[in-house]
Amino acid sequence: MHLSRRSSRRLGAAGAVLAAASLALTGCSNSSDAGSSDSASGAKQSIKIFAAASLQGPLDTVAKDFTAAHPEYSVDPIVYDGSQALATQAIDGADVDVFAFASEKSLEPVTSAGLTKDVKIFASNTLEIAVAPGNPKKIASLQDLTKSGTSVVVCASEVPCGQATDKVTKAADLTLKPVSEETNVTSVVNRVAQGEADAGLVYATDVKAAGDKLEGVDFDGADDAVNKYPVAVNPKGKSTAGGEAFEQYLLSDEGQKTLTEAGFGKP
Repeated sequence: MHLSRRSSRRLGAAGAVLAAASLALTGCSNSSDAGSSDSASGAKQSIKIFAAASLQGPLDTVAKDFTAAHPEYSVDPIVYDGSQALATQAIDGADVDVFAFASEKSLEPVTSAGLTKDVKIFASNTLEIAVAPGNPKKIASLQDLTKSGTSVVVCASEVPCGQATDKVTKAADLTLKPVSEETNVTSVVNRVAQGEADAGLVYATDVKAAGDKLEGVDFDGADDAVNKYPVAVNPKGKSTAGGEAFEQYLLSDEGQKTLTEAGFGKP
């Protein structure tokens, strides 16, 4: 079949239009893909952290300094609680990238569930007796906590500060009769600070953080119940790389300086 010269020109023009349209669409597609890629690469990777209540304050500072040094990451508001409660939440499926607990024992259930790897110790802590300013009951030793008319509040045995309390009282051959056993050390601090108890067994760092709301009383045997704080990244978390970066910063000189200033001991 023969086409007229006019028809041939008409088909050629149509083909050119189609080719141009195809190139335009391809260009739009590539432009869109590039923009999408840039958006993804520019987005901050969020990190979720579960941490022992005794770390609140200094760990918030570490997180702030970390994100300043690593702007490609952001840290969600850190979830603070007793280590046992946090372990239960993680095992039940809570979204978490980094664990920073108050004792190695408290992290064991999480490790057994396959939610940690390469556990490292990043700090240590010891107990003190927290009392009201001026120490109105004149408490000077663990034995004084057993005196009639002295109300005491402690951490429950299931959490690290409670385990440390059990260890020091057992070594001293003492039996305390607390008015309350709390699920985290912050609750013990608050009850003493609010005058709901005469004394409480808390970490030295908690007394320091309370400022003029509390005084701390050192006692014999405290050094026999030093808590070592472990940190670990969840290999099943949504931000493993971010978790590892945060862990490295926590163990760095910068992170350790913040913890030392808050009263924590060396790992």
